[in-house]
Amino acid sequence: MRQVGIIPPKPNTLNRIFGLPKPIIAVVHLPPLPGSPRYEGEDVREAYTVAARDAEVLARGGVDGIILENAFDLPYARPEAISFETVASLTAACISAQRVTSIPIGIMCVANGVLAGLAIAKAVGGRWIRANQWTHAYVAPEGLINGPAGEALRYRSFLRASGEIAVFADVQVKFGAHAITADRSIEEQARDAEFLDADALIVTGTRTGVAPTAEDVRKVKDSSSLPVMVGSGLDPNTTHDLLSIADGAIVGSWLKRDGYWWNPVDEERVGALMAAVRELRTELSTVPAASGSGGLEDGAT
Repeated sequence: MRQVGIIPPKPNTLNRIFGLPKPIIAVVHLPPLPGSPRYEGEDVREAYTVAARDAEVLARGGVDGIILENAFDLPYARPEAISFETVASLTAACISAQRVTSIPIGIMCVANGVLAGLAIAKAVGGRWIRANQWTHAYVAPEGLINGPAGEALRYRSFLRASGEIAVFADVQVKFGAHAITADRSIEEQARDAEFLDADALIVTGTRTGVAPTAEDVRKVKDSSSLPVMVGSGLDPNTTHDLLSIADGAIVGSWLKRDGYWWNPVDEERVGALMAAVRELRTELSTVPAASGSGGLEDGAT
């Protein structure tokens, strides 16, 4: 049974952006961008070609949205150290992807570059940004990362983008050490993210490609009126168990050749995943709305 009464309910942002149940957002992992340690002076247009190529294959395979990420800028800069060249390059990559597909796009500027992501999204018409940490703090590989909610929402308001760009916020994000908030359960952290006005919640496993437990997805789902997404580890074998609970998913590694996130998108894998998703959607379309199937009938939840 979902808990309510944290803040006034808002319309379901997944329904608003995608208009269908259980949307699948695929990740475009960009190669090293200028300014990052692995960038060796290559023509930056090669990265834009990768963005367009993967976006086109993903859209053709039937995904519902894409999120572009400066994934190979390893090791990632702390939020306050993300610089102009990263923002400029990621913006250009988004524009390249938009030239080949009209499906909605989102931005993930790592590590936790929420303000940078908002600026990029405003510039390119992105519909959401992903915040790995939205409330409190955690110990990331980059060090202590503070939740930027207050500053970020003021910046979004400054951009006149409050009704335009949604915030998809992780709850106990992968790769993080969450000892700082260990006295607050995953349920309470989900409620905290909703209270600080996130628009959707994300549940991940411990690292890239590792699925969360169905129990954790259920705990977050039952603790908030916001839509909940699986943020890692979804594949055709886990689709039914996880998406029967969650409202959608962000998928990266499994859609790539051989399942490695640094490889190009594999169109056959995209097709296999989306076939499993369509099968689940068909199954759930026959379930009465009161069952909490997470479809369009859920209204403001």
